[in-house]
Amino acid sequence: QVQLVESGGDLVQAGGSLRLSCAASGSIFSIATMGWYRQAPGKQRELVASITNYGGTNYAEAVKGRFTISRDNAKKTVYLQMNSLKPEDTAVYYCNLRAVVLAKGLDYWGQGTQVTVSS
Repeated sequence: QVQLVESGGDLVQAGGSLRLSCAASGSIFSIATMGWYRQAPGKQRELVASITNYGGTNYAEAVKGRFTISRDNAKKTVYLQMNSLKPEDTAVYYCNLRAVVLAKGLDYWGQGTQVTVSS
């Protein structure tokens, strides 16, 4: 069983920065793809950034150049550094772990952390 615990969400002024953290339990972190998603009220959840087991990354166009995803396999933690925050970044941010183990697809989600960016 995998548990994901998120932290770092806060209220911040436009132009400010935050770093989100997601700590994972279990033994499959190092072979998993990790992602950050976000969901604003009344909208669908969308991918913000992801990082593979080998370090490849991809980002939503809206956050390119502002957000950076990284991982620390020793700490079993994934981070999202968010700079130059905009009001439209306001959402609940969710951590996701995805892996294939013995041909079985696994998919786990954190509880979410609120990010609010004021004008």
